[in-house]
Amino acid sequence: MRLANVGKDYAKVDTRGGRLRLVYDLLRKRGAANVFRALDDVSLTLSRGESLGVIGENGAGKSTLLKIVAGVIEPTRGHVAVNGRVGALLELGAGFHPEYSGLANIELAAALLGLSPREIAAKRDEIIAFADIGDHIRDPIKQYSSGMVVRLGFAVATALAPEILITDEVLAVGDESFQKRCIAWMERFLDGGGTLLLCSHSMYHIQKLCRQAVWLKDGRIELQGAAEDVTRAYLTYHEEKAAAAKSAGMPLAHAMANGAYAIRSLETSAADITQGDDLSLSGDVYSPDGREPVVVIGIVRADGTPVFGVASDMDCVAIRRGDEHRFEFGLTFPALPLQPGKYWIKAHAADPEGLRVFDDVERPLIVRGRTRELGLVHLAHRWHDGVDR
Repeated sequence: MRLANVGKDYAKVDTRGGRLRLVYDLLRKRGAANVFRALDDVSLTLSRGESLGVIGENGAGKSTLLKIVAGVIEPTRGHVAVNGRVGALLELGAGFHPEYSGLANIELAAALLGLSPREIAAKRDEIIAFADIGDHIRDPIKQYSSGMVVRLGFAVATALAPEILITDEVLAVGDESFQKRCIAWMERFLDGGGTLLLCSHSMYHIQKLCRQAVWLKDGRIELQGAAEDVTRAYLTYHEEKAAAAKSAGMPLAHAMANGAYAIRSLETSAADITQGDDLSLSGDVYSPDGREPVVVIGIVRADGTPVFGVASDMDCVAIRRGDEHRFEFGLTFPALPLQPGKYWIKAHAADPEGLRVFDDVERPLIVRGRTRELGLVHLAHRWHDGVDR
């Protein structure tokens, strides 16, 4: 499968006159004058046996991309080449007749895909068993819940042995047992040389099932590469977007003029490290009265979730005096066990009693690594056979 500089525009029509102008333009084989650009300049390649996750916010163009690959819609620009039998599950109930029963829709879908009556009969029991919706298989589709529709749709799509499977949020609807069955099927499908194009808001599913990922933003590719790297960048983007407005802190000149303690400088040994590397911090603090201040160091995720915090007085550390109003500090985190992601190193200056915090200075920190472990930190651990050791 290959997409080269693919774009898709949709005409925007707000008035009756606009509709007439659109019809006139189309009759004269001219493009619409007022359009919404759903996709723009998207290029990607997916070889046989590979798996690609598609992520992005609502309205980013994910469903449009999948529909173009599936052949449901034509691109406005660019070139698309898909080699192989495609099985697509893009929208709930797509291709199903609401008045027909589940059984009748199995027959209809299989026939539309070119299966003979004998082939349909051979697949029927397999589809019914995978869907696992009991006697509802004889009820009209219009009476199904969204989860039941997905169960049947996935069962039909997968039972017909596609070479390329395209799914759009399939795993977001079914219950946990169905999700596990779908994941197990997809893993077998990939092991057998199948090609998977998976759209999901679940970064866990993207990392588990896909080796590569593409992040769409406003119809364009924001990032493309290894699934772990792309999903991590996407999660960091959302953490930063969702973060509450951070305190701007007190400017140093203002702090000094008002007799407040303040962080004068904060340096990190690196702004981009690998999980398990050492991280060192250094800086100096302004003291308006010449007394030794307390330095507070914290680490938070990009969304503001606290990870760790420590103050110099907690460890009974004396901050070294530089001159009458300046004190210097240093701190090292050996073998930093943070999980991969984006963090902020925060430094605060407090009074000698450690009761009042006067400012907030931040430095970004990127931790890199390849892991599917959950949480904020890596804890050393070992598995065993359950026998007491």
